[in-house]
Amino acid sequence: MKEEFSRTELMFGSDALKKLNNSTVCVFGLGGVGGHLAEALARMGVGTLYLADNDVVSLSDLNRQIIATHQSLGKLKTEAAKERILSVNPNCRVITSECFFLPETEFYDFKKFSYVADAIDTVSGKIEICKRAKEAGVRVISAMGAGNKIDPTAFKVADISKTKVCPLARVMRQELKKRNIENVKCVYSEEPPFELKKKLQKGESGKITPGSNSFVPSVMGLIMAGEIIKDLIDITRGV
Repeated sequence: MKEEFSRTELMFGSDALKKLNNSTVCVFGLGGVGGHLAEALARMGVGTLYLADNDVVSLSDLNRQIIATHQSLGKLKTEAAKERILSVNPNCRVITSECFFLPETEFYDFKKFSYVADAIDTVSGKIEICKRAKEAGVRVISAMGAGNKIDPTAFKVADISKTKVCPLARVMRQELKKRNIENVKCVYSEEPPFELKKKLQKGESGKITPGSNSFVPSVMGLIMAGEIIKDLIDITRGV
């Protein structure tokens, strides 16, 4: 066994490590959720990662994004994530795409992926990711709202049809139902939004910037990574 994965092999065995090494996971969005998700997959020995994001690392990312440091400011998030991942797992094959994913975005054939992770904010993009994954017969997991939350223990893993409280999950649930897209696993929180001490004005996009912190988006990303790993190596655990 390789020493860097020896503790993982003790838990799951050599066959599981081979499955992970032969797996290809696409992560859309490298923010507070997606950055932690991508790194966790690399630390588990996933062989190939496709990373999609068009943003650059900024000062406001430092409070929650694992790829954000003063040394990475101004870098493309895909570049910063790739450098960090290869510093952890130099054998990981990392393919980057600097794109803001929307329904009209031309992207790789989803059939080449073993799993797809949606960690973006745009509803139309999230729906399209789920749609293309389902059409390709590829498993997908989608992140719901992590902004304005302070309880990392409130996250739940469920089919999108079983979600409640979360406003983003409600919109996704309705829109996916209209398109007859079923069996979409997601991570969501039933925690009511935290009342912000300071509210920012709407930006050019018309959206109000949500508050965030270091300990909630990271947990969501790690939960998503755990679900992907368990599905890839067929781990089930009784209650």
